[in-house]
Formats: sequence, structure tokens, C-alpha cells
Amino acid sequence: MSEANWYVAHTYSGYENKVKADLDKTIANRGLEEQILEVRVPMQEVVEMKNGARKTVQKKMFPGYVLINMIMNDDTWYVVRNTRGVTGFVGPGSKPVPLTEAEMKPLGIKTENVTIDFTEGDTIVVVAGAWKDTVGAVQKIDYSKQTATINVELFGRETPVEIGFEEVRKLN
Repeated sequence: MSEANWYVAHTYSGYENKVKADLDKTIANRGLEEQILEVRVPMQEVVEMKNGARKTVQKKMFPGYVLINMIMNDDTWYVVRNTRGVTGFVGPGSKPVPLTEAEMKPLGIKTENVTIDFTEGDTIVVVAGAWKDTVGAVQKIDYSKQTATINVELFGRETPVEIGFEEVRKLN
């Protein structure tokens, strides 16, 4: 069985979320969960000024594109290529080219498997970054983003904070 890679599908601009929803539905209907692992529309937080007020909004990183983690074969290629709104894969001609590790790193998508020595409920200490030396209990672990969520006291209130695996270590 081949290895899954990340591919980029080109869509009509503004149809990214519709394509993602349609693909997710098709994957479930055809039982392709083992071959098409994830469909993603990369988003980023942007601060906008409207009427003198600062507002944080989610914007698409790549309008007109959808990222798909899949095992490339004739079936998966056909399903993605024939989804309404998809105009094709990124690559020369009709041959899709997978993204490299270097291309995926800035997107926050990590493929290497990291083993961690803590689980939900364990107490960890942050060893790097803005929250250095902060101690908190692990509330949630997200292996796809390789982050742990801990509650931190901020302005007298418990606030959830997402911290990368490489920035924390288990407290003995």
C-alpha cells in the first residue's frame, strides 16, 4: 500500500469550503476514509480595522486551493478531480505533485510522528516560547497539529492555550 501525501487541488475561488464539504461527504459515502485521510482549507487569523475597531477574523491562506492528505491512486484521483468546484491538481499536466516537508512546515502541518511522554490530565511545564515556565494540566492533545492545550491563569481567569509538543515537558 502506498504512502499518503499532501496534494493541492485547485478550486473556483470562494468554493473552497463547499469543495471540502462535498469531498468529506463523498469520502464517507464511498468508504474512502483509509485512502483520503484529510481535506483542509488552511486559514490564518488576520486583524482588520473596521470603523476604528480592531477585529480578528479568519482568512483563507490560499484562496482557490484545498489541501488533501491522500494515497494517490486512480480511485482517489477520480473522486477529487470530479468533485464539483475542483478544476484540477497542482502539478504539470494531469500528474499531481505531492507537497514536500519544507513546503508543509509553514502551513503548520507536520508529518513526522512525535512521541510524547504525557497524556490528558498530566501536569506539564512550558520550556520555550511566550508561556515559558508556565505550569498547567493537559486538557487536550491534538496529534495532527502536534499541540497540547493547557489552562493558564490570565487576568484572574482560566484561559486555554495551545502549546507545541516541542515547547513542553512533563512535570515529575
